Amino acid sequence: MATSPKLVDTAHGILRIVTGLLFMQHGVQKLFGWLGGFGPEGGTAPLFSMFGVAGILETFGGLLIVLGLFTRPVALVLVVEMLGAYVIAHLSRSFWPIQNGGELALLYAFIYLFMAAAGSGRFSLDRARGDRPVA
Repeated sequence: MATSPKLVDTAHGILRIVTGLLFMQHGVQKLFGWLGGFGPEGGTAPLFSMFGVAGILETFGGLLIVLGLFTRPVALVLVVEMLGAYVIAHLSRSFWPIQNGGELALLYAFIYLFMAAAGSGRFSLDRARGDRPVA
């Protein structure tokens, strides 16, 4: 069964938008205390801390991903962030992601790796600026 390139491009754009929106939720928890906040008290992370920097990357990187603006370089930065989060916060607990709670960090890392390679897909400011998909 042949797949329409337009359908694939549309699914790619939807994946980008949904991933960015979900990712932003992690950032607004850390930066603004929204959606239950950060930590056991539901507060905010100190801005000049590892979690504060993560909150900035997640909020504003996620927003750029949603908009499809500078998708490739932003996605590459987010790959590094998520791999760092996995190594720092999860890997020491166990090798297996399902046991160490790191499956979400790895999933984000590999989705962003795809976006770094493939670009933004449909419905993006990158596309409007003339950035074309990789053939």
